[in-house]
Amino acid sequence: MSRRVVVTGVGMVSSIGVGTAANWEALCAGRSGIGPITHFDASAFSTRIAGEVKNFDPLAYVEKKEVKKIDPFIQYAIAASQHAVDDARLEVTPENSFDVGVYIASGIGGFGTIEREHEQYIAGGPRKISPFFIPSAIINLASGQVSIRFGTRGPNQASCTACSASAHAIGDSYEIIKRGDAEVMITGGAEAAVTPMSVGGFGAMRALSTRNDDPGRACRPFDRDRDGFIIGEGSGIVILEELERARARGATIYAEIVGYGLTGDAYHMTGQPEGGEGAVRAMRMALRKAGVEPSVVDYINAHGTSTPVNDPTETQAIKTTFGEHAHRLAVSSTKSMTGHLLGAAGGLEAGITALAIRHQMLPPTVNLDNPAEGCDLDYVAHVARPGRVRYALSNSFGFGGTNASLLFKAFEE
Repeated sequence: MSRRVVVTGVGMVSSIGVGTAANWEALCAGRSGIGPITHFDASAFSTRIAGEVKNFDPLAYVEKKEVKKIDPFIQYAIAASQHAVDDARLEVTPENSFDVGVYIASGIGGFGTIEREHEQYIAGGPRKISPFFIPSAIINLASGQVSIRFGTRGPNQASCTACSASAHAIGDSYEIIKRGDAEVMITGGAEAAVTPMSVGGFGAMRALSTRNDDPGRACRPFDRDRDGFIIGEGSGIVILEELERARARGATIYAEIVGYGLTGDAYHMTGQPEGGEGAVRAMRMALRKAGVEPSVVDYINAHGTSTPVNDPTETQAIKTTFGEHAHRLAVSSTKSMTGHLLGAAGGLEAGITALAIRHQMLPPTVNLDNPAEGCDLDYVAHVARPGRVRYALSNSFGFGGTNASLLFKAFEE
């Protein structure tokens, strides 16, 4: 008999709140977290707005002597993991520690630390480089630090697949539990890429919105007047658990994960093929693995980046995958409020999808005033609404043509 995998905890840190309750309340209220960049002087940049985490106190999660040794992306991962573990009422003991793993992704990792240490090197030579530089910056140290914090001795992994990274981490964790290599996985992603080189680099690509005078309305997925994405930061972590173990300890079950699709475009380093062929195959794979027809899906948390290429391409991919049913299901991009967390986006949005199922509530796409040509689905514009959500997809697509789709289901005995 196939092992079933359920979501028993959700942890979130983003521009709209610290903690899952704060994030869900903001999402349902349609409140944007986009604002002027404060992490550095952005006055010379074409884009001067971002989805920065606000009112975050690392000392609530990390000892004072450790804070300077770890990049903010790791701090966010630790914080979101703590929220998720607390939410799941998960206890890691010496006896069960071998059955609990960690798999946390990032697209960029400690970019801010790399920039700072390079400045130190230029100013004073190699002797000025911190001995904590490497373990503060490398991507797998988010998983490593979370594993150390909770004493987990099961699988300890990280993925770096651009904006699909944490969706891949969750999908891989699902497979790890299904095949019996762990009973519980703390999984998702973390990112802290609101830095000069990151904002400057994406700006040089003309990928970012320059609606600097109206930050709260700058991210407008599927809208005619969208002009690029907004970098966000933070972390989204879910606790995945084998069903019988979750039942035995009386855990709250948000949703069941039942399908995982992953594909490659083999097309372009940053663009998507016309019609989103790779996205279509990812969604179809998730449905096929779950053994369900497209018509059962009620909601899709879209990749929905607010870029000229992604939004119509993803819309067409949904139409191709779902046919006439595409016009009967709901689609929303919560990036319209949080910004795009890059490698952490899939983790945050998987958690949002599980919450949508748990609460039977559809989070909105804000700022959708005039749908773009070809963007003619139900995007839950402006206002959250109650809705039946039995099956829901969460989509993530990344540079290099890497795609991931996660299929969640309302839990039934």
